[in-house]
Amino acid sequence: MNEISKWKIVCHCAVSNGVPGRSFYVALIVGTILNLINQGDAIFGAGSVDWLKIMLTYIVPYAVCTYGAVSAQKGRVEVKPSTTDAPPSGL
Repeated sequence: MNEISKWKIVCHCAVSNGVPGRSFYVALIVGTILNLINQGDAIFGAGSVDWLKIMLTYIVPYAVCTYGAVSAQKGRVEVKPSTTDAPPSGL
């Protein structure tokens, strides 16, 4: 499998089969819990809020969930070696 077709498969898997929606909900739940644990005092008024940390606390679970879903889907995909522009079978 050439490098270009690998990236096409990864990108296709990352935006298909409900992956973005699932990743969003996981990030929303996990990110909220982590923000309450890590910055609860700042959020509830006892300190200053670090907005970069808040954003990263949501982005990291989204990326991890998406990576896991793409890894699982990529293992089931077969690429025909004779064509590079054809969509991968199994998607």
